[in-house]
Amino acid sequence: MWDERYSGTEFAFGTEPNDFLRETFEQIPVGGHVLCLAEGEGRNAVFLAEQGFKVTAIDMSEVGLNKANKLAKDRGVAITTQVADLANYNFGQDKWDAIVSIWAHVPETVRQYVHAQISTALKPEGVFIVEAYTERQLETEAVGGPPASQRERFGALENFQHELVGLNEVIGVEKLRMVSEGKRHQGLSAVVQFVGKKARN
Repeated sequence: MWDERYSGTEFAFGTEPNDFLRETFEQIPVGGHVLCLAEGEGRNAVFLAEQGFKVTAIDMSEVGLNKANKLAKDRGVAITTQVADLANYNFGQDKWDAIVSIWAHVPETVRQYVHAQISTALKPEGVFIVEAYTERQLETEAVGGPPASQRERFGALENFQHELVGLNEVIGVEKLRMVSEGKRHQGLSAVVQFVGKKARN
């Protein structure tokens, strides 16, 4: 599915970074190592590389990551890409200054598997930055997010607060906001935004 979606010359979600990431990236330690989850065609990873971070982008789609590398080259920066499935990805220990999850809508069991690793994988004072659609998205006329048949893939602040043990909540909110990212994310959308920070040792 994702290889097909990313196969065209057009960027499915545009080439500009996510607005919430743009608002919060300064929470990441300067020059730090950042892991971008389900990064697709690379717009967020490339943006972070432009800010001086060392970025690894993972996604299930090799087609998407090839476009990410091309975008990085066109912008004069370098990123590391890795084809990977979040269902069995090992995040490592004390490895990342930030982990970024933008619209990474996965099944509940995969989300819990990922969340269980976040605190361990972050270095002290590392941050986890998340934006996801909530189930209220189904009540809007906006374009974006999982279909009604995949409700378990929607984000919820309550899940982040309960599952991300070891992080201090810096930002945690569910709200409506305008989203404009390529053709596939458009309109007044129901989202959850979360930033969690690991304590200093």
